[in-house]
Amino acid sequence: MDGLSGDDAEVRLDHVSYAVARDSFVSTVQRIGSALGAGFVDGGVHPRFGTRNFILALSGGTYVEVVTTLDHPAADRAPFGQAVARRAAEGGGWLGWVASVEDIASVEARLGRTSTEGHRVRPDGFDLRWKQIGLLELLEDPQLPYFLQWLVPSEERPSADPRTSTTIHGVSIAGDAASIAGFLGEPADHPLDQIDVTWVEDEEPGLVSVEFATAHGPVTI
Repeated sequence: MDGLSGDDAEVRLDHVSYAVARDSFVSTVQRIGSALGAGFVDGGVHPRFGTRNFILALSGGTYVEVVTTLDHPAADRAPFGQAVARRAAEGGGWLGWVASVEDIASVEARLGRTSTEGHRVRPDGFDLRWKQIGLLELLEDPQLPYFLQWLVPSEERPSADPRTSTTIHGVSIAGDAASIAGFLGEPADHPLDQIDVTWVEDEEPGLVSVEFATAHGPVTI
């Protein structure tokens, strides 16, 4: 697979996503927030995807998302809603990791299709907008990330106002390093500059765990 080029090559971890069923949504938000030393905030509804989330902005320009489906037809139609529903049906857990790029056009060209626009209206009324691509690959191969390009100023993005000094130190992924590196267009030995990536053996491919550096020491979820 061809890598990204030029400015588009700056691929970074944007956020990690944890999917759960509706009946355990609130308790999961509370549990993870307690472990990381800060409370989540209501992110709002994704009307095109049939989902809603709570988010926790971390230091270092990343955030954690806990997401669930709505009782809405879009959750059955949209790839993101399908991915969340499937992970929730499996008992819940890490859905995946999301890589951000400044210009998603090169990823569109590489994958041979256009990205999907997404948005959610925050409780304060701001319409948060972005483009994303790669959910179809995630559905087929959970080890792969999907790509996102924000369409709002940096100060309005979910990671802009950290609620804690906690950072993401590393991620553990079950999968094939070469496949992921090729999909990202980054070297296999260090696909993400700001965090450590550990390749592990597991029965199913995907994001296995995330290690956080907190004020009280490392926490792995």
